[in-house]
Amino acid sequence: MEALEGKKYRNMFLEIGKNEQEIEDRLKEISDTFFYGEDRLFFPVGEDMAYIEDTGNHDVRTEGMAYGMMLSVQLDKQEEFDRLWTWTKTYMWMEQGENEGYFAWSCKTDGSRNSDGPAPDGEEFFAMALFFAAHRWGEREGIFNYSTEGKEILRACLHKGENGRPGYPMWDRERKQILFIPGCDFTDPSYHLPHFYELFGLWAYEEDRGFWKEAAAASREYLVKACHPVTGMSAEYAEFDGSPMSRSLPNMSERHDWFYSDAYRTAANIGLDYEWFGVDSGQRTAVVRLMHYLGRVRRENPFLIYEVDGTPVNQKALHPTAIIATTAQGALAVPHSLTEENEESVLAGEWLKRFWNEPMRIGERRYYDNCLYLFAFLALSGNYRIWSQKKRTSV
Repeated sequence: MEALEGKKYRNMFLEIGKNEQEIEDRLKEISDTFFYGEDRLFFPVGEDMAYIEDTGNHDVRTEGMAYGMMLSVQLDKQEEFDRLWTWTKTYMWMEQGENEGYFAWSCKTDGSRNSDGPAPDGEEFFAMALFFAAHRWGEREGIFNYSTEGKEILRACLHKGENGRPGYPMWDRERKQILFIPGCDFTDPSYHLPHFYELFGLWAYEEDRGFWKEAAAASREYLVKACHPVTGMSAEYAEFDGSPMSRSLPNMSERHDWFYSDAYRTAANIGLDYEWFGVDSGQRTAVVRLMHYLGRVRRENPFLIYEVDGTPVNQKALHPTAIIATTAQGALAVPHSLTEENEESVLAGEWLKRFWNEPMRIGERRYYDNCLYLFAFLALSGNYRIWSQKKRTSV
């Protein structure tokens, strides 16, 4: 695959006039704050475990644990990775029942479970982080046989419910679309990670590789439909045709058909997919629309909650730093150098500067914002990389 042969990663901060030393220093400052600072999110437990805390909800989520593992492997922090993975396997992994082979999406910080239900965004990030760990650091025994652990997660995601195995898969196998939760009939646009599926198509169990290749193409096509043709916004939850999921469901009193917290990740995912694989099925322009729309409204007001058509809802966004970080990361989908004088380059440059000048969030609600902040800085500085099977180096 071309992306795995001599891949060069774009450092967009250089394109807005920052130098390599100040970029490196800023990345160290951000990662040190995330893992070890006063406002850290990484909390060691005993001699061999650690968790990432959702500081707004005071729990531990598969989303955050998988994010922490991906950040650790990208930053070459194997001890931190292994601590997070040990905590995850000790407390979150389910060995029996309908959800056997999945991970409980929410636990208390002492490891006791708040729920026995899984969340697919955690599983897909766990699998990808484990493959990268295998390729960067090599395999060990038990749970540190990283690639086998990743393959088993993906096998469960696709084959639950087959051959007498209890439970439901995490993908609609006919549509090749990830589900919001196993067994439901809708999806979450921000869960669609075609750049991960391309790699699962190389490293999953051989019998499933064809599915993952098709899922990558299906997700790119889906994102075109899920992002509004004027604003570029996607909903938090959406139907399989891309329209916002506005149905009333049991145990779901809040709306999820608007541009709100989950949905911010969609632009970042489009940007990273384009950086890794350079495939545009029409989804690339959604980021440009989003940068344009949010850039205009931000000059007048703080970020609000919006309908996907851009109509403001008179409530402030819960995670404004995340909006800036993810929209800036989406700029990776702009193929022109930011030194060029064209509309897309100028727009992307404005977002890069805005993100550079935005501090990490402090206080109770810092978890989601700062996870996405560190991901964005890694991606925009050329440090969110594919770690290949053949070379234990980034490619």
